Amino acid sequence: MASLKWRRIALWGPTTLLLATAIVWLFRPQPVLVDLAAVQRGPMRVTVREEGQTRIRDIFVLSAPVGGLVRRIGHEVGDRVRANDTIVARIEPSEPDFLDVRTEAQARAAIQAAQAARELARAELNRADAELEFARAELNRARDLSLRGLVSNSALDEAQRRARTASAAHLEAQAQLDMRDFQVEQARAQLVAPTEARSRSDCECVNVYSPVDGQILRLIHESESVQPAGAALIEIGDPTDLEIVVDLLSSDAVKVEAGQRVVIEEWGGDSALEGTVNRVEPYGFTKVSALGIEEQRVNVIVDLSDPSEKWARLGHGYRVEASIVIWEADAVLKAPMSALFRQGRRWAAYAVEDNRARVRTVEVGRRNGLVAEIVSGLEPTATVVLNPGDRVSEGVEVTSR
Repeated sequence: MASLKWRRIALWGPTTLLLATAIVWLFRPQPVLVDLAAVQRGPMRVTVREEGQTRIRDIFVLSAPVGGLVRRIGHEVGDRVRANDTIVARIEPSEPDFLDVRTEAQARAAIQAAQAARELARAELNRADAELEFARAELNRARDLSLRGLVSNSALDEAQRRARTASAAHLEAQAQLDMRDFQVEQARAQLVAPTEARSRSDCECVNVYSPVDGQILRLIHESESVQPAGAALIEIGDPTDLEIVVDLLSSDAVKVEAGQRVVIEEWGGDSALEGTVNRVEPYGFTKVSALGIEEQRVNVIVDLSDPSEKWARLGHGYRVEASIVIWEADAVLKAPMSALFRQGRRWAAYAVEDNRARVRTVEVGRRNGLVAEIVSGLEPTATVVLNPGDRVSEGVEVTSR
């Protein structure tokens, strides 16, 4: 029996020991797999990033100086124009409208009234001719008698006055007759039909010249059409004089000021462009976001710093991404934002020491959404846990994923 017992122990002992060892090994505490990152010094930048749009600084909208038929504009969008030299539009002044029966009758009556007034003026001129002729004859007789001493000097002066008065009356009557002639022509012009106006002579079109050197941006009315005075016809600008308009949330706009550096990306070129904030407009406006939320926005105007040859393919109304640099430094102790979490009212992070996670309270400076400036609490050589989950706690053994 004893030998049987020992044989059983010899048979099952190693198996039981192996099984116990396997159970202990399976249920032993395992290091938590985590993502790690190093706290290090390097350049850091805090920016306000928003979508922007290019625009030509000065756009000229040319309007019709007179109402009439605007001839078809032969230019195309993109054509270059020269100031005070390139004719961009030709306008044929409006023709008279057709008259209705009552207006035509009034116009004919106006002609008759003008003709009667002209006959009256002609009669007045004839009377003035007679008065002038008589006054001149009286003056000649007075002069002859004065030379013979038969009339006084005052009588001679009176004859001269009457002659000058008659001459002035004659000129006045002649002017009245000329005026009546013009009134007759004016009254007759009211009866001119549109077909007669067209057939009298070739059209003397009003030419619209480009006020500046540049390119045609938009043809508002390309085809031939009748337009009133003041109607917009064409837009002209200089594509080499671009600026960028970035509409920021008002809470971000208060951080921006003139002179700050701007990095312009995603504009289609191989490298980013450099710009400078020109001004922050003082007037905000309401804009509805894609989620239907009303937001207060402020326009920030950015000037391009790079030479125009670098962004020559940009035009008016192109989309860009603008990052306005609020603050930047070359050597900042920084840690990823994903390694930081709130512990009460303070920031904290898990630093890895001897393969174990240790909670460290840190003081955070500037943040840009990706990294944060570490003022105190972590050393430049520290390694921190990224996105610590609920399995990571004080003293837990961790290992890199």
